[in-house]
Amino acid sequence: MAVAAGTAGGLGSALGWPAAIRRLLRQFSFSQRPGFQCLPLVVEGQQVGLVMPAVARELRAFPDVFVEVAGGLELRGGRCPEERTEAVAGVLAQLRTQGRLARLAKWRDEAYEVRPSFGAPALFNVERAAAALLGVLQFGAHLNAFVHRQDDTAGSRQMFMWLARRSPHKATYPGLLDNLAAGGISAGLGVKETMVKESWEEARVPPELAAQAQPVGSLSYTYEEMDGEEFGAVVRECLFIFDLEVPEDFTPQVGDGEAQEFYLWPLDKVREAVNSDSFKPNCALVVVDFLFRHGLLHPDQEPLYPELMAVMHQAL
Repeated sequence: MAVAAGTAGGLGSALGWPAAIRRLLRQFSFSQRPGFQCLPLVVEGQQVGLVMPAVARELRAFPDVFVEVAGGLELRGGRCPEERTEAVAGVLAQLRTQGRLARLAKWRDEAYEVRPSFGAPALFNVERAAAALLGVLQFGAHLNAFVHRQDDTAGSRQMFMWLARRSPHKATYPGLLDNLAAGGISAGLGVKETMVKESWEEARVPPELAAQAQPVGSLSYTYEEMDGEEFGAVVRECLFIFDLEVPEDFTPQVGDGEAQEFYLWPLDKVREAVNSDSFKPNCALVVVDFLFRHGLLHPDQEPLYPELMAVMHQAL
């Protein structure tokens, strides 16, 4: 665990980090670029996903399950959630064996529920590694942990934030900075349940302490990721954000190995890390949202304030 001293007033102006803002805008605005095309994935007349043309071509090779209709892709395999889950799993297993879609090499044996909106019933479950290939909604829970403590450099009490560094062995964004705890919401789990579970597993935050975290909003965005030159995936995510003020004597511990170490940094140093491209991108958004909500980024000082707010709250 590392504790860093801060400098007073370091967050007073956002003008020093326009590169970070523009980078985030580019990362999470790909769905709005000219030429972005994908096919809606439909189940029982309800759109549940967005599929890139090259991926749709692979799925159409299984006409008992996926059929192209009226400019879209319809899932016809199965008449109930359980049957659809089994039919889709069979297709993905074959594509994985054939090595047709690189993303399936990151198979996790973790199921996500597929639904047209957050509050709607699940229509089937899908392997997490394939969620973006189908462009289905993905939900996650992220925890901001912070503490007020004396900053000898500033000569006053300052807010510090706990951060994690991702394991170098992670399949995605290895070694980058992360929120103290975060995770996708697996099938059968609730939002707060996921946050408490991930907090214990990743950072050994006692469940009774994590349960005190307050839900403070959500972030939502859509963007395209490419696997090589041909195949692409559509990431559509909604992150539920929790804030937790922890005791001064609290120190996270490495748990399941998702994180390799933790840092307690003043917010000006956290912002510098965002600016240096050291964060997993969506975790950088969570940090920027925290700075917004705590009045540490101001529209008078950030000319791209409206654009960034819009990118963090896209309609899914």
